[in-house]
Amino acid sequence: MRNIKKIKIKINGKIKTVDNQLKLHQLINKLKIPTNKVAIELNREIINKKIINKVKLKNNDVIEIVHFIGGG
Repeated sequence: MRNIKKIKIKINGKIKTVDNQLKLHQLINKLKIPTNKVAIELNREIINKKIINKVKLKNNDVIEIVHFIGGG
């Protein structure tokens, strides 16, 4: 069995330890978050949803996920 290194990231203010090979879309899928109803910010930059499958997470990344809520 190979040894997978871990990194620490912060998601909506909570620190989480994940595999260092994890990509942003894998994290979103793991959290069961529908991408059509959220905005994703990585290190204070809004991420275009067309490229989330290419974004590899790094140690100390800060991710904010904001859910859209309808109302009037």
